[in-house]
Amino acid sequence: MKSFALLVGKAIEAIVVVILAAMSILVFLNVVLRYGFNSSINITEEVSRYMFVWLAFLGAILAFNENQHVKVTILTNKLSEKGRNLLGILTDAVMLFCCYLIVDGGWIQFQLNLSNLAPISGLPQGITYLAAVIAGALIGVLIVARLVTQIGMLIKGETK
Repeated sequence: MKSFALLVGKAIEAIVVVILAAMSILVFLNVVLRYGFNSSINITEEVSRYMFVWLAFLGAILAFNENQHVKVTILTNKLSEKGRNLLGILTDAVMLFCCYLIVDGGWIQFQLNLSNLAPISGLPQGITYLAAVIAGALIGVLIVARLVTQIGMLIKGETK
């Protein structure tokens, strides 16, 4: 299971690198064309916007997987180890519910906007909402794995 998670993480990292490189090239090319030749490629703005949305959501998955989101530990530092574990389980359960809301709302928006086409590129605008569905689902899977580990540790009486 861990090797699969590492493989998925590396695949997401590769996709993020490709998206970031493509965005950089498209935006740089458009700037050079605008200032150097007084013209531009209109499609680059729309495609860059789509890629930025996907970059943000895929980056959120990677940050969550590596536990790099901002933490506020004022309360948790004052709790006992068992209290920290219980609070961790509670907050993970709340985050799992939020992931459900993101996936549900994102899927509804994806379906509603799939037939709406972007004016220049002609890409379906629902593609942007699909990023939320995928991010919410993958973060939800990571939370479930963390919950199983935390509950198992709590039952066994182990500490982190």
